[in-house]
Amino acid sequence: MNKQILFLLFFLLSFSANSQVTTNSISIIPQPAHILKGSGHFIFPKEILIHAPDSPELFRTISILSERLSLPTGNQVSSAISSNGATIQLLLNDNDDSQLGKEGYTLSVTLAGIKIKANKPAGLFYGVQTLLQLLPNQIESKTLVKNINWMVPIVEIQDFPKLGWRGLMFDVARHFFTKDEVKQYIDAMSKYKYNVLHLHLTDDEGWRIEIKGYPKLTEIGAWNVKREGEFGDFIPPSANEPRNYGGFYTQEDIKELVRYAKDRFIEILPEIDVPGHSLAAIASYPELSCTPAAVNYKVRSGEKIMDWSGGAPPKALLDNTLCPANELAYSFMDTVISQLATLFPFEYIHLGGDEAPINFWQKNEQIKALMAREGIKNIAEVQGYFTRRVEKIVESKGKKMMAWDEVLEGGVSPTTAVMSWRGMKYGLEAALNKHEVVMSPTAYAYLDYMQSDVISEPRVYASLRLNKSYEFEPVPEGVDPQYIKGGQANLWTEQVYTIRQAEYMTWPRAFAIAESVWSPKDKKNWPEFFSRVEEHFKRFDFSETKYSPAVYDPIVKVGKAFDNKLTIDLSLEIEGLDIYYSFDNSFPDRFYPKYMGTLTAPIDAKQLKLITYKDKVPIGRMLTMPIADLKRRARL
Repeated sequence: MNKQILFLLFFLLSFSANSQVTTNSISIIPQPAHILKGSGHFIFPKEILIHAPDSPELFRTISILSERLSLPTGNQVSSAISSNGATIQLLLNDNDDSQLGKEGYTLSVTLAGIKIKANKPAGLFYGVQTLLQLLPNQIESKTLVKNINWMVPIVEIQDFPKLGWRGLMFDVARHFFTKDEVKQYIDAMSKYKYNVLHLHLTDDEGWRIEIKGYPKLTEIGAWNVKREGEFGDFIPPSANEPRNYGGFYTQEDIKELVRYAKDRFIEILPEIDVPGHSLAAIASYPELSCTPAAVNYKVRSGEKIMDWSGGAPPKALLDNTLCPANELAYSFMDTVISQLATLFPFEYIHLGGDEAPINFWQKNEQIKALMAREGIKNIAEVQGYFTRRVEKIVESKGKKMMAWDEVLEGGVSPTTAVMSWRGMKYGLEAALNKHEVVMSPTAYAYLDYMQSDVISEPRVYASLRLNKSYEFEPVPEGVDPQYIKGGQANLWTEQVYTIRQAEYMTWPRAFAIAESVWSPKDKKNWPEFFSRVEEHFKRFDFSETKYSPAVYDPIVKVGKAFDNKLTIDLSLEIEGLDIYYSFDNSFPDRFYPKYMGTLTAPIDAKQLKLITYKDKVPIGRMLTMPIADLKRRARL
């Protein structure tokens, strides 16, 4: 029988006009493909029995479900091969359901119990994540929560992903994050059906992975001088400052992380960023450079090393590139790639390729000789030569190469997979040329960007609000979708020092990206999505996961009136909020003036304070905005 007809029969049999289960009472992220809600709830017994096939691939799924159900509830949770009396049944289909694919599932909650079915173990894992989201928010607590009715609504769900690549990139090079912190990040992303963790393992600020045969990569390359403030403008370290800030993963650490992620059906994509962004490697092994002065280079601590005033590519103040004309660079890459291929089972290895400066290459005799020898017509093609050679190394290890979209400019082989970050157009161009593409454009998916006004955020050169992230559509019109592998959000960590700040920058924008890569396009609805986000804020409160409340902050736009006075216009991402303000240095509440239209700053005012309320309750942060700063913005 057609599944849609089955869903309709369930709906007719179980729905009641008196049902208290409404669309808003189920807050699943990402939104499932099909949901039908019935009347009433299934109430969990004190003794919960999980039935599942005897499969090694399901061991961790059962363990995670058991732990999540037992800690906050205090209930006894056990598992059994027999289905007799089971509270929750995890079942693999005898015959594959073609619509579900490898990662889809069905979830049925009736008054008698819960049944999750899938073709493959990954689908059961995702069905478990959905089941946990049906439980009260307190299920996220790591300790016992009393006086809660542990129940889930009667519901039928059929769900499967829109795209196969659903990624988050975590930059562990700019600041080192421990193995346990990476696991913490994996745990959070697994709840929202992400299946690729892209680890950015090397950059100018650190080399984070042990490579046997090159011990200086971690003895020297993994350490710099700690600086705090605005990255990129730090005072260069003196010679006697201790270089003890950083760290690295041993190969055993990497194996452990790969297993941990695999248990949660997440693949880890390693990235070694070359030929640019390679200062940590060059400081360790100067012979990898074309530049004799490299013998004096140190791992970057956040001081300025690039001049971006002329646009991209930047002008390098020191040469942070591996030398494409140096055979030592290729033997180095062969060793590195060989060990990556052994450590990471994922089929792809990412080799960066972004933002490689050319000004040192332009005046280098080795590069000039290479161009003459190989018939290379321009300097951009020098990087293309390097890219093609390292891709052959990758392929010789049985892997596929992925790189940032700049590699298209120097010419790459058709087998190079492209990660499009500078916009959708480069991914579109690559897909039209039959490259595999992962979309991760800055306009929607850069999690290091500010989420609110610069007055309240670590200063970065651009902003990205939650509602803009929610507009992300990874498959553009006019392209064969078979070449779009999926989408990804990227968290660069120049301004992110701790795992708490990493969480703050990731969530809730990663909710939006998760929905963009999993849920059907026609399911998108911003107000409805945000109502679910607010429920997940409550869940994060119980799990003690940090998130950004920036969505509640006003958007500030300044200008000048005809008499040269400062004008201030305020707007909001979401409906239903009121903005209150003051110019008199006091802290406004809902009894202060309410924003109703353009404000004109009083002539002697020194600061504007803003706060948002929802239903008479403060919900936004108190923002204090110096008038002098607003005037500077108006001039710009």
